Amino acid sequence: MTDTTGRRRFAEEAREERPDLALLCLLIAAEADPGLDERGFDAVQIELDDLAGQLPALGRHAAPRLWAEALADLLGVRYGFRGAPADYRRLESSLLDEVLRRRRGLPILLSVVWLEVARRAGAPAYGVALPGHFVVGFGDPYGQHALADPFDGGRTISEEEAGLLVAGATGTPLSAAAFSPAEPLEIVLRVLNNIRAWAAARPERSGVQLWAVELSLLLPSHPARLRYERAELLVERGEFARGARELEEYAEVIAPVEPDTAETVRHQARAARALLN
Repeated sequence: MTDTTGRRRFAEEAREERPDLALLCLLIAAEADPGLDERGFDAVQIELDDLAGQLPALGRHAAPRLWAEALADLLGVRYGFRGAPADYRRLESSLLDEVLRRRRGLPILLSVVWLEVARRAGAPAYGVALPGHFVVGFGDPYGQHALADPFDGGRTISEEEAGLLVAGATGTPLSAAAFSPAEPLEIVLRVLNNIRAWAAARPERSGVQLWAVELSLLLPSHPARLRYERAELLVERGEFARGARELEEYAEVIAPVEPDTAETVRHQARAARALLN
């Protein structure tokens, strides 16, 4: 799959009425591994189907805690899916095919596995994008529900325990809104944000940061500042003309509301163009 084909498919899927979360995550993984082709995509989807087929037939109206425990028993206990601190240091922890292969990953990618297996089995599951720690909910998010932490093997947790997890990671308290279901594109953007942060801490991996930014910009909704990050990366990577042009375009966008910042960005663009001489 070429970069152009994969990115066009990513942009098209992101604009579907019901975006396929697994497919979008696989298209992200294909940026990291160009050898991941359609056969690899199919293998991941088949494995998710197979895992779902091993769940007990509880029925959609089963108690949320029963669903949470069934997923934890299958994925956490039987197959050993979970996370560890070292997983934060590996790019593979953000790639769906690698998480399935290694059975290790970041909280959000492990949650994607839980969600995709649950969805195929008919479980009422949804993602919960807590600050600093992604978990999965079962049942009615505004009524009877249960929370599970895939990073801890799917252990069922209370909202109070979730609050402690977040406080430990971010030092901030939780609001009730934090437990609302996360939409697929919110999940995808967060996955890409994790990849960007991983690569930003490793200057030699600026190429990874660049493709993560470029995929983020293909989403229907994304932070405008990503355009500035992309322009800066292009300059850092020696693409001075393109970087300068994108800095100038970004300056025009923000000038009406942030004139001082726009002038600073224009100065950066002039400096980048000077490097062409």
